[in-house]
Amino acid sequence: MLYLVLLTYEVTRPGLHIPLRPILGVLQKILKEDGMEDCNATAYPMEKDLKFSKAEDEPEVEATQYQKVVGCLRYLLHTRPNLTYSVGVVSRYMQGPRESHACAIKQILRYFKGTTSFGIKYSYNNDMKLVGYSDSSHNVDIDDGQSTTGHVFYLGTSPITCCLQKQTTVALSLCEAELMAATTAVCQAIWLRELLAKVTGLERQKVIIRVDNKLANALSKNL
Repeated sequence: MLYLVLLTYEVTRPGLHIPLRPILGVLQKILKEDGMEDCNATAYPMEKDLKFSKAEDEPEVEATQYQKVVGCLRYLLHTRPNLTYSVGVVSRYMQGPRESHACAIKQILRYFKGTTSFGIKYSYNNDMKLVGYSDSSHNVDIDDGQSTTGHVFYLGTSPITCCLQKQTTVALSLCEAELMAATTAVCQAIWLRELLAKVTGLERQKVIIRVDNKLANALSKNL
Protein backbone atom coordinates (compact mmCIF):
# COMPACT_ATOMS: atom_id res chain seq x y z
CA MET A 1 0.00 0.00 0.00
CA LEU A 2 1.44 3.36 -1.05
CA TYR A 3 0.64 6.88 0.15
CA LEU A 4 1.03 9.89 -2.12
CA VAL A 5 -0.62 13.33 -2.08
CA LEU A 6 -2.76 12.23 0.90
CA LEU A 7 -4.27 9.42 -1.18
CA THR A 8 -3.89 5.67 -0.74
CA TYR A 9 -2.81 3.53 -3.66
CA GLU A 10 -3.56 -0.18 -3.28
CA VAL A 11 -1.21 -2.28 -5.40
CA THR A 12 -2.83 -5.63 -6.26
CA ARG A 13 -2.13 -8.36 -8.78
CA PRO A 14 -4.67 -7.06 -11.35
CA GLY A 15 -3.40 -3.50 -11.07
CA LEU A 16 -3.51 -0.30 -9.07
CA HIS A 17 -6.62 0.81 -7.20
CA ILE A 18 -7.25 4.29 -5.80
CA PRO A 19 -10.24 3.92 -3.46
CA LEU A 20 -12.27 6.58 -1.69
CA ARG A 21 -11.53 5.08 1.73
CA PRO A 22 -8.45 7.18 2.62
CA ILE A 23 -10.45 10.38 2.40
CA LEU A 24 -13.66 9.07 3.95
CA GLY A 25 -12.87 11.21 6.99
CA VAL A 26 -13.41 14.31 4.86
CA LEU A 27 -16.79 13.03 3.67
CA GLN A 28 -17.90 12.00 7.16
CA LYS A 29 -16.95 15.41 8.52
CA ILE A 30 -19.04 17.17 5.87
CA LEU A 31 -22.04 14.93 6.54
CA LYS A 32 -21.78 15.55 10.28
CA GLU A 33 -21.53 19.33 9.92
CA ASP A 34 -24.58 19.36 7.63
CA GLY A 35 -26.57 17.03 9.90
CA MET A 36 -26.63 14.32 7.22
CA GLU A 37 -24.91 11.46 9.05
CA ASP A 38 -28.04 9.30 8.85
CA CYS A 39 -29.21 10.45 5.41
CA ASN A 40 -30.41 7.95 2.81
CA ALA A 41 -28.14 7.23 -0.14
CA THR A 42 -29.24 8.01 -3.69
CA ALA A 43 -28.42 6.35 -7.01
CA TYR A 44 -27.77 9.59 -8.89
CA PRO A 45 -25.56 12.57 -8.00
CA MET A 46 -27.78 14.97 -9.95
CA GLU A 47 -31.19 14.82 -11.58
CA LYS A 48 -31.26 14.43 -15.36
CA ASP A 49 -31.75 17.61 -17.43
CA LEU A 50 -31.58 19.77 -14.31
CA LYS A 51 -30.88 23.42 -15.16
CA PHE A 52 -29.36 25.85 -12.70
CA SER A 53 -29.27 29.62 -12.54
CA LYS A 54 -28.22 32.31 -10.10
CA ALA A 55 -31.78 32.00 -8.74
CA GLU A 56 -31.78 35.52 -7.31
CA ASP A 57 -35.44 35.13 -6.28
CA GLU A 58 -34.54 32.33 -3.84
CA PRO A 59 -33.32 32.79 -0.25
CA GLU A 60 -29.55 32.87 0.16
CA VAL A 61 -27.67 30.23 2.12
CA GLU A 62 -24.57 30.75 4.26
CA ALA A 63 -21.80 31.30 1.71
CA THR A 64 -18.83 30.30 3.89
CA GLN A 65 -20.24 26.85 4.67
CA TYR A 66 -21.27 26.37 1.04
CA GLN A 67 -17.77 27.21 -0.17
CA LYS A 68 -16.23 24.89 2.41
CA VAL A 69 -18.36 21.93 1.33
CA VAL A 70 -17.69 22.56 -2.37
CA GLY A 71 -13.96 22.72 -1.65
CA CYS A 72 -14.13 19.35 0.10
CA LEU A 73 -16.14 17.86 -2.76
CA ARG A 74 -13.51 19.01 -5.23
CA TYR A 75 -10.88 17.24 -3.15
CA LEU A 76 -12.94 14.04 -3.27
CA LEU A 77 -12.82 14.21 -7.08
CA HIS A 78 -9.26 12.86 -6.90
CA THR A 79 -10.78 9.39 -6.62
CA ARG A 80 -14.15 10.06 -8.28
CA PRO A 81 -13.76 11.78 -11.67
CA ASN A 82 -17.26 10.60 -12.64
CA LEU A 83 -18.60 13.39 -10.42
CA THR A 84 -16.70 16.14 -12.22
CA TYR A 85 -19.86 17.49 -13.86
CA SER A 86 -22.13 17.64 -10.82
CA VAL A 87 -19.43 19.11 -8.56
CA GLY A 88 -18.35 21.48 -11.33
CA VAL A 89 -21.88 22.85 -11.67
CA VAL A 90 -22.34 23.64 -7.97
CA SER A 91 -18.86 25.22 -7.98
CA ARG A 92 -20.17 27.98 -10.24
CA TYR A 93 -22.31 29.46 -7.48
CA MET A 94 -19.73 30.11 -4.78
CA GLN A 95 -20.73 33.77 -4.82
CA GLY A 96 -24.24 34.22 -3.45
CA PRO A 97 -25.37 30.56 -3.28
CA ARG A 98 -29.11 29.90 -3.04
CA GLU A 99 -31.31 27.14 -1.68
CA SER A 100 -31.46 25.19 -4.95
CA HIS A 101 -27.65 25.09 -5.08
CA ALA A 102 -27.47 23.82 -1.49
CA CYS A 103 -30.05 21.12 -2.30
CA ALA A 104 -27.91 19.99 -5.23
CA ILE A 105 -24.91 19.65 -2.92
CA LYS A 106 -26.94 17.53 -0.51
CA GLN A 107 -27.83 15.13 -3.31
CA ILE A 108 -24.15 14.81 -4.26
CA LEU A 109 -23.30 14.02 -0.64
CA ARG A 110 -26.03 11.39 -0.49
CA TYR A 111 -24.61 9.80 -3.64
CA PHE A 112 -21.10 9.82 -2.15
CA LYS A 113 -22.40 8.11 0.98
CA GLY A 114 -23.86 5.24 -1.05
CA THR A 115 -20.78 4.72 -3.22
CA THR A 116 -17.87 4.81 -0.77
CA SER A 117 -16.42 1.59 -2.21
CA PHE A 118 -15.98 3.16 -5.65
CA GLY A 119 -12.62 4.37 -6.92
CA ILE A 120 -10.25 4.39 -9.90
CA LYS A 121 -8.60 1.18 -11.05
CA TYR A 122 -5.50 1.04 -13.25
CA SER A 123 -4.97 -2.43 -14.71
CA TYR A 124 -1.75 -4.06 -15.81
CA ASN A 125 -2.01 -4.73 -19.55
CA ASN A 126 -0.27 -4.10 -22.84
CA ASP A 127 -3.10 -1.98 -24.21
CA MET A 128 -1.65 1.53 -24.21
CA LYS A 129 -4.09 3.03 -26.71
CA LEU A 130 -5.13 6.59 -25.94
CA VAL A 131 -8.85 7.16 -26.47
CA GLY A 132 -10.84 10.31 -25.73
CA TYR A 133 -14.57 10.82 -25.25
CA SER A 134 -16.00 14.27 -25.92
CA ASP A 135 -19.46 15.62 -25.13
CA SER A 136 -21.30 18.88 -24.65
CA SER A 137 -24.56 20.21 -23.33
CA HIS A 138 -26.41 22.94 -25.19
CA ASN A 139 -27.80 26.10 -23.64
CA VAL A 140 -28.21 24.63 -20.16
CA ASP A 141 -27.10 27.78 -18.34
CA ILE A 142 -30.19 29.93 -17.94
CA ASP A 143 -28.16 33.03 -17.05
CA ASP A 144 -25.89 33.28 -20.10
CA GLY A 145 -26.94 30.54 -22.53
CA GLN A 146 -23.46 29.03 -22.63
CA SER A 147 -22.93 25.31 -23.04
CA THR A 148 -20.66 23.04 -21.03
CA THR A 149 -17.76 21.11 -22.54
CA GLY A 150 -16.65 17.80 -21.12
CA HIS A 151 -14.09 15.18 -22.09
CA VAL A 152 -12.25 12.24 -20.58
CA PHE A 153 -9.21 10.35 -21.86
CA TYR A 154 -8.47 6.69 -21.21
CA LEU A 155 -5.11 4.99 -21.50
CA GLY A 156 -6.13 1.42 -22.11
CA THR A 157 -9.07 0.82 -19.78
CA SER A 158 -8.20 3.47 -17.19
CA PRO A 159 -9.09 7.18 -17.07
CA ILE A 160 -6.05 9.45 -16.88
CA THR A 161 -7.52 12.94 -17.31
CA CYS A 162 -10.90 14.64 -17.51
CA CYS A 163 -12.15 18.16 -18.07
CA LEU A 164 -15.29 20.19 -17.48
CA GLN A 165 -15.57 23.84 -18.50
CA LYS A 166 -18.06 26.34 -19.81
CA GLN A 167 -17.66 27.35 -23.43
CA THR A 168 -16.58 30.94 -23.97
CA THR A 169 -19.13 31.66 -26.71
CA VAL A 170 -22.82 30.84 -27.07
CA ALA A 171 -23.39 27.92 -29.45
CA LEU A 172 -26.32 28.35 -31.83
CA SER A 173 -26.97 24.60 -32.04
CA LEU A 174 -26.08 21.35 -30.33
CA CYS A 175 -23.89 20.47 -33.31
CA GLU A 176 -21.87 23.65 -32.85
CA ALA A 177 -21.53 23.03 -29.11
CA GLU A 178 -20.36 19.45 -29.74
CA LEU A 179 -17.84 20.67 -32.32
CA MET A 180 -16.39 23.20 -29.88
CA ALA A 181 -16.13 20.48 -27.24
CA ALA A 182 -14.37 18.18 -29.71
CA THR A 183 -11.90 20.95 -30.56
CA THR A 184 -10.99 21.29 -26.89
CA ALA A 185 -10.56 17.52 -26.67
CA VAL A 186 -8.26 17.52 -29.71
CA CYS A 187 -5.99 20.10 -28.06
CA GLN A 188 -5.77 17.89 -24.98
CA ALA A 189 -5.14 14.82 -27.15
CA ILE A 190 -2.18 16.49 -28.87
CA TRP A 191 -0.62 17.36 -25.52
CA LEU A 192 -1.18 13.86 -24.12
CA ARG A 193 0.24 12.24 -27.24
CA GLU A 194 3.43 14.28 -26.97
CA LEU A 195 3.72 13.52 -23.26
CA LEU A 196 3.30 9.77 -23.77
CA ALA A 197 5.87 9.76 -26.57
CA LYS A 198 8.43 11.42 -24.29
CA VAL A 199 7.67 9.23 -21.28
CA THR A 200 7.62 5.89 -23.13
CA GLY A 201 10.14 6.64 -25.86
CA LEU A 202 7.70 5.21 -28.41
CA GLU A 203 6.46 6.81 -31.61
CA ARG A 204 3.55 9.22 -31.43
CA GLN A 205 0.37 7.21 -31.63
CA LYS A 206 -2.89 7.89 -33.37
CA VAL A 207 -5.48 9.14 -30.89
CA ILE A 208 -9.14 8.26 -31.26
CA ILE A 209 -11.69 10.82 -30.05
CA ARG A 210 -15.28 9.65 -29.88
CA VAL A 211 -18.08 12.19 -30.37
CA ASP A 212 -21.73 11.23 -29.91
CA ASN A 213 -23.15 13.76 -32.39
CA LYS A 214 -23.29 12.61 -36.02
CA LEU A 215 -23.30 16.10 -37.53
CA ALA A 216 -20.36 17.28 -35.43
CA ASN A 217 -18.51 14.07 -36.27
CA ALA A 218 -19.08 14.60 -40.00
CA LEU A 219 -18.02 18.25 -39.84
CA SER A 220 -14.84 17.44 -37.92
CA LYS A 221 -13.76 15.03 -40.66
CA ASN A 222 -14.11 17.76 -43.29
CA LEU A 223 -12.08 20.41 -41.44
